[in-house]
Amino acid sequence: MRQIPVDTSTAMVMVAQPPTPKIANRQTGEVATDRETGATLMTIDVMFVMDSNAEILNLTVPQTGISGELTMGTPVALTGVVARPWENEFNGQKRHGISFRAVAVTSLTAAQAA
Repeated sequence: MRQIPVDTSTAMVMVAQPPTPKIANRQTGEVATDRETGATLMTIDVMFVMDSNAEILNLTVPQTGISGELTMGTPVALTGVVARPWENEFNGQKRHGISFRAVAVTSLTAAQAA
């Protein structure tokens, strides 16, 4: 699958919604896991501000890549962000979009306190 690296070095990023487990199957409640490592996958919404434009991104992150207390408004650093275009068809309707995944989301508040 095609992956597009995302440069976050000049962006201001903060938590919009804290991490929650990513659900693989809504009917059974099965939690998604990373295919390579088996780690539980989490989703976190972040506010991504760059060039005076703000966007809310929903990131998928392995639970092992989340560090520090990530409450609403916490400034964070993102590591290894990639964008992946997706497309599917359900009940005859085509849908498409872009999903975002990060290797790690790290609280900058915890780093500043240390």
